[in-house]
Amino acid sequence: MPDLSLIVNTFQKPRHLALVLESIALQEGIRPGCFEVVVTDDGSTDDTPTITEAFAAIAAFPVRFVSQPHDGFRAAAVRNRGARSAAGDYLLFLDGDCILPRDHVAAYLERRRPGVAHLGYCARLPQHLSAALVPGGLAAADLGAIVPLEERRRLARRHSKAWWHTLLGHPSKPRLASGNFGVWRRDFERVNGFDERFVGWGQEDDDLGLRLRAAGVKLESIVGRTFSVHVWHPTEGSATTRWRDGANVRYFLRRGRLTVCRQGLVMRPARAIRWGLPDDLSATTLGRTIDRLLHDAPKAGPGEACEIDLVIRPGRSRFTRPAECRLLMVDGAAEAAGDARRKADRIETFSAGDAAGVASLLDTIG
Repeated sequence: MPDLSLIVNTFQKPRHLALVLESIALQEGIRPGCFEVVVTDDGSTDDTPTITEAFAAIAAFPVRFVSQPHDGFRAAAVRNRGARSAAGDYLLFLDGDCILPRDHVAAYLERRRPGVAHLGYCARLPQHLSAALVPGGLAAADLGAIVPLEERRRLARRHSKAWWHTLLGHPSKPRLASGNFGVWRRDFERVNGFDERFVGWGQEDDDLGLRLRAAGVKLESIVGRTFSVHVWHPTEGSATTRWRDGANVRYFLRRGRLTVCRQGLVMRPARAIRWGLPDDLSATTLGRTIDRLLHDAPKAGPGEACEIDLVIRPGRSRFTRPAECRLLMVDGAAEAAGDARRKADRIETFSAGDAAGVASLLDTIG
């Protein structure tokens, strides 16, 4: 079994992928057989499969290729697909447009330790320097010499800020950038991987970072030790100039985020969630519908922690359990004022007879 699985995600960038794979083949300072490569493709229709197959035939380590049909920008889904196929205890994620210095894998193996995810980043090459990189010629290239000085300074500032944020216990910084980071498989699986409900550019990595922290994983920068080198290409079509304009921002900023996402490495239906249910659940038609739908789901007792705590109106129950998401469900025209409304992360109104709508919500909330 390899110590580390290097998961390279790609789409329609065969030249970039060839450079990345070559940079992986040039890794130094590690024992033979310590890592494998998984190329995970978002449905490319170019030479990507052929390039990977040719590389696998000559590589001194295992190389696998997995793919999914292309249906928009789905970075979260394609990375999860790579993780499912990986065999290593430690997962090193890399974007397929970022080449590696020769000690990159060695640096992650050296720094990894239990309960910590290491956050890398990339130096960005301008277009003219990127064009000079030719597949087959990386052995003679000095990556350190071609990275612009300003990029080195930018990365040094980033690493310094990350160090302070970690020292001070900042709740969301340093942020996780998914193009270059390492995490133990058990920690990645503990939060159910990337949330595949992020479709389009951005925020799926911010979300993963927050959920890893919520699970007790410490996030530390490794930029002071190594970084990848981003090879220029035109900007992805769904990318936005400003973070707050991204298609996923509204979903990312929702209240009631679950540490273990609902749609990740595995799908988590309502019966897989630990619920906190009100003691007056059977007093209303809506409550009886929920009780029937959640009959085989794990449930928290009074005062016990749960993933989703549920209060129903009409009813007399209140939010009293430690919970990641507080859900207030209102039956028709019932009032939902007061303490329950103020504490709720989500408020949903249903007709008492809308069993299908209730079931759909219970299977997706969080």
